[in-house]
Amino acid sequence: MTSDQIIALLPYQEPFLFVDTLHNISEKGITGTYTFKNDEFFYKGHFKENSITPGVILTETMAQIGVVSLGIYLLKDKLELDNNPKITLTSHVVDFFLPVYPNETVTVISKKEYFRFNKLKCKVKILNSNKELICRGLISGMISPTFQE
Repeated sequence: MTSDQIIALLPYQEPFLFVDTLHNISEKGITGTYTFKNDEFFYKGHFKENSITPGVILTETMAQIGVVSLGIYLLKDKLELDNNPKITLTSHVVDFFLPVYPNETVTVISKKEYFRFNKLKCKVKILNSNKELICRGLISGMISPTFQE
């Protein structure tokens, strides 16, 4: 499964898709990048005259790349390619160390802790372009091969 196929199966779209590229995809983990554009919807009010990316958006970026994209890859043999998988994030614990500003590109690195009974738990971190640690944490989610309404 290619990175473009994984991104196409993500259950997100603009303006809530925080994945530009995926690389280093394996059974053990995944790496991806996203550039926070200057006109992202959340910068208007966070913070006056000094926009920074909200922690909840950084957590979402970690989840989209580090858990959901990896989960789609791990379920590649079970997925229906014309139907998005059902995703439920079950827990997260994230520590933040540095801010992310508009027009900044971040790299998400995720290492699988375990994947059993469609539950995926990963150690995920975000680095800036200087390879400095922005945040890190543990994120878990349940991924079903097909979406059920």
